[in-house]
Amino acid sequence: MDATCYSTEDMLSRLVGFQTVSDRSNLDLINFIRAYLGEFGIDCTLTFDETGEKANLHAIVGPRIDGGVVLSGHTDVVPVAGQSWSSDPFTLCERDGRFYGRGTADMKSFAAIALAHVPQMVAANLKRPIHIALSYDEEIGCIGAPRMIEAMVSDGPSPAAVIVGEPTSMKVVDSHKGTMLLRTTVTGKSVHSSQLNRGVSAITAAARIIGWLDERTRANIGETPPGSPFDPPYTTLHCGVLEGGTAHNIVAKSAWFYTDIRSLPHESQDEWQARYESFVRSEVEPEMKAGAPEAGITIERLSAVPGLQPEENGGAEELARRLTGDNSRNVVVYGTEAGQFQEAGFSTIVCGPGSIDQAHQPDEFIEKAQLVAGEAFIRRLMRELT
Repeated sequence: MDATCYSTEDMLSRLVGFQTVSDRSNLDLINFIRAYLGEFGIDCTLTFDETGEKANLHAIVGPRIDGGVVLSGHTDVVPVAGQSWSSDPFTLCERDGRFYGRGTADMKSFAAIALAHVPQMVAANLKRPIHIALSYDEEIGCIGAPRMIEAMVSDGPSPAAVIVGEPTSMKVVDSHKGTMLLRTTVTGKSVHSSQLNRGVSAITAAARIIGWLDERTRANIGETPPGSPFDPPYTTLHCGVLEGGTAHNIVAKSAWFYTDIRSLPHESQDEWQARYESFVRSEVEPEMKAGAPEAGITIERLSAVPGLQPEENGGAEELARRLTGDNSRNVVVYGTEAGQFQEAGFSTIVCGPGSIDQAHQPDEFIEKAQLVAGEAFIRRLMRELT
């Protein structure tokens, strides 16, 4: 029985049709890809989350030797709830040279291009392998990839380069900021607001801490490294969600909020968290406990995604520039799994089809010309490895 072959558009249609929003399982998509690759005699390694309902997929096309190239992408997409779409977001739709659907830009097109070219990869008799690495839960904090990367490091073979195919319009991106998400829970003492002096307001304490985030960000503006290519060119600390209290005339017993820290890639996320906790423990919590010993603050790190740093004579960057012809300097401020691969010792770059401007938007799309450019990239990569 002949193996199934897909055009890039057909493969993209199949991938978009799987509703892999991050709060759902991605196993239907993973099992489809595993079965497809199996038709070509390609084995897949799956690594699962704690529930067993989500999985990463790693496959090697070609000889199982060191020196190959990883094509890395994530399978999950952001929700469509509350967005106004002109067509079904999970049915690929072509209009005026664009392909519309959730995940077309971010980032199922990169996976579709790679998978559609598997028959050519197999026929090419590659001298060095192409790895296909697809993760879960990138959109909620790059949670899945570390499990897959750990297995790749321990089991081998070791690749020479990783290309993370996030949408960069096929420009070579050698650096991005790190991202960290903290949840801070504040517990005070509840009393009637007419007896304010007898209580401890969790909301007031939370407000002090959030004020520090703003003060620290403004201080960072004055400490901007010369020549920083980012926009903004400094580390930012931000509170996007705050909840607390029960009534206007009750001193709030509890409050919680998220802190989002976007750090320059050379800065330590551990150090930023330590500075944050130092302010909380030395300036805010003691005053709360003085009013009520049971009061206190807990800080939980929900995710931490390292930044991507430029590599001196990096193999991944040299390869991507050779394949694309792009010699410009490009950075992005959004996070990717690239820093996680780099931390594991792999030379890594970000380069993929589509524009981040369309990511997460209603009527998300990718230009057909970007698919063509991505296909040309993969064909050049195959020639490089034969």
